[in-house]
Amino acid sequence: MKKKLNWRTLVVMILFHMGAIIALFFFTKHRLGIALFIWFFGLCPGIGVGFHRLLTHRGFKTHKWIEYLLTLFGYLALQGGAVWWVAIHRKHHMYTDQPNLDPHTPRDGIWWAHLDWMIHREPDLNNTALMQKYAPDLLQDKFHVFMNRVIWLPVTVVGLGILYLTDFATMCWGIFLPVTISWHSSWLVNSATHLWGSRTFDTKDDSTNSWWVACLTFGEGWHNNHHHAPVRARHGVLWFQIDFNWYVIVLLRTCGLAWHVKA
Repeated sequence: MKKKLNWRTLVVMILFHMGAIIALFFFTKHRLGIALFIWFFGLCPGIGVGFHRLLTHRGFKTHKWIEYLLTLFGYLALQGGAVWWVAIHRKHHMYTDQPNLDPHTPRDGIWWAHLDWMIHREPDLNNTALMQKYAPDLLQDKFHVFMNRVIWLPVTVVGLGILYLTDFATMCWGIFLPVTISWHSSWLVNSATHLWGSRTFDTKDDSTNSWWVACLTFGEGWHNNHHHAPVRARHGVLWFQIDFNWYVIVLLRTCGLAWHVKA
């Protein structure tokens, strides 16, 4: 069955890519610093630690206010609502690399795995049945349910704040560029790390470890390690596998803000 385009998502992606390109024409060190700040907090403590290792796999426990703060950071990457994101990722682990079941396996096409799956009706950002099946725990939390409905709020607030305090070019650097980079960085985990790289463990899927994807995602590129033991909060299991997302969790643990860490 041919999937229909989600035109809203497609238009948003086009606009953000255009904004990212515009940003490159107005480079300053100050603007670069803002972009790196938003990119890091959105993708590292936000997506990598918050959405993925905490909410999806419960690789460690923390206070609710820390959970919510990490979640808010994740919304700066604009990768959909946390409840939806968790549901999609749990489904990915249940059906890894099974064509037509895994939401984004390269076995359905490289382009599909990297980007095309996001601009079609399936999976839909408002797919209630999907979220009820794969993320019922998060649907019991009023904060996560609310934020899942207003996924634009954090980015909009930050973007308008930058625009008010500076100018449009700086907003492009602070919003459009880091969000676009975070999109492709995360999508490379879906595509590249199921196509190229090394395999430390013999898993029943195509997952690989990719050092350069790990660099772009602060540790998510050690994907074969992750698929070998999904609940482990540490993905860079070998001494040379740099994993900044893990270092954030270690920092939280050292400060007494994380416990029952599955390393």
